Amino acid sequence: MSQRISAPDVHTVPHPAPAPAAERGPGLWIAGAGGVGREALDTALAAGVRVAGFLDDHLAGGRVRGLPVLAPSRIPSGARYLVGIADPGVRLRLAALLEQRGARPATLIHPRALIAPETELAEGCLVLGGAYVSSSVRLGAHTQVHYNATVGHDAVLGERVTVYPGGNVSGSVRLEDGATVGSNAVVLQGRTVGPGAFVGAAAVVTRDVPAGTTVVGSPARPLRGPGSA
Repeated sequence: MSQRISAPDVHTVPHPAPAPAAERGPGLWIAGAGGVGREALDTALAAGVRVAGFLDDHLAGGRVRGLPVLAPSRIPSGARYLVGIADPGVRLRLAALLEQRGARPATLIHPRALIAPETELAEGCLVLGGAYVSSSVRLGAHTQVHYNATVGHDAVLGERVTVYPGGNVSGSVRLEDGATVGSNAVVLQGRTVGPGAFVGAAAVVTRDVPAGTTVVGSPARPLRGPGSA
């Protein structure tokens, strides 16, 4: 189910909003204890959401930032989780595993992000501090908008999309499932970035990007994948 953000809920306040009751109890589990996972922890702390620990096969049995790390297969049934990993393919596999274990996805929004009215966020989204998501945008499940990134009006982001720091997604853009917009890249108005495509850092997308293609430069040109030389 989607979460609709109405006008009174626009995230512009400088102090953390109260945590939902469902996330004050046992606490949220963050899948991935690397950089994005720790940024997700920072977001949870700023928003007043209790975190129970991390889920990470490589670090299981240890502690990160003072929190326990479990193997993902050991998540408690019925727990809430957020996948804090940038790779969309890994996000897909981990979400499937955790939901097989009876866990449910949660959404984290930093209190210093701004979410405009009539915007829908599916479960599992992560929006970091300084991000701006404009009016009438749709973010699909497990999509990430990193710090200081912007998403323009009426944009539609599919599942497991990533907009890296400083990325600029213009109005009415469509980013299909698993698409990635690199740091400081720009996708111009009305363009479509296909499933699994990757827009390189600082690239400027002036025309549609086919599925599975990596584009770089300004204007952006294919580096590999369908349409490359």
